[in-house]
Amino acid sequence: MVICGRRPEPLARVAREIAAAGGACATLAVDVREDDAADRIVDAALERFGALDVLVNNAGGQFAAPAETISDKGWRAVARLNVDAVWRLTRTAATRAMIPARSGLVVFVGLSPLRGMPGFAHAIAARAASGSLATSLALEWSRYGIRSVCVAPGSIRTEGLDNYDPGDIAEWERSVPLGRLGRPEEVGALIAFLATPGGAYITGTTIVVDGGADAWGVGTPPPAVEEGVR
Repeated sequence: MVICGRRPEPLARVAREIAAAGGACATLAVDVREDDAADRIVDAALERFGALDVLVNNAGGQFAAPAETISDKGWRAVARLNVDAVWRLTRTAATRAMIPARSGLVVFVGLSPLRGMPGFAHAIAARAASGSLATSLALEWSRYGIRSVCVAPGSIRTEGLDNYDPGDIAEWERSVPLGRLGRPEEVGALIAFLATPGGAYITGTTIVVDGGADAWGVGTPPPAVEEGVR
């Protein structure tokens, strides 16, 4: 396994956890937005393990903002990370490793709810691209034995929520039919399953992991219509 990220410290922590569980892990401190990042990541996998069987595109980032206030710079920043870097890495992994090997699994990490989310128009648009890309690549690359799946988590209790208002987090919990936020391990377990023989017939689809939130719908009333709107 090769794990990548911008900061060495979290990589080292995860590598220790994998090693403690008996796994082999190489780390690479790299920003996937950089032009040479894709080649560096694929090089690391091939040099250490001789093959690249599974690619998980889980880098992402966004910020909350009303749609009308999102600048071109802000929009491009989200698209550069969630769309451009994802495509560059996917194409490199496929052309250099998976297509020649006639096998592989590409996982894209999307976002639930699939129908949209107030304050995150840029993020929803970028992650929707992942779902569409998963479908398109499954249609094109199945002939090479490559599967392509989008996994769309809902609200997951990671350290990324540490700076959010506790009231907002409580509201998200109330909007989930299972009554809680998801755990990172639950998303990871699904992705791991997709790489096993049990998941070998799954491709070209989006799997939602959100405790039923997408099925339930938005759990809060819409904003009031402003005066003057017809």
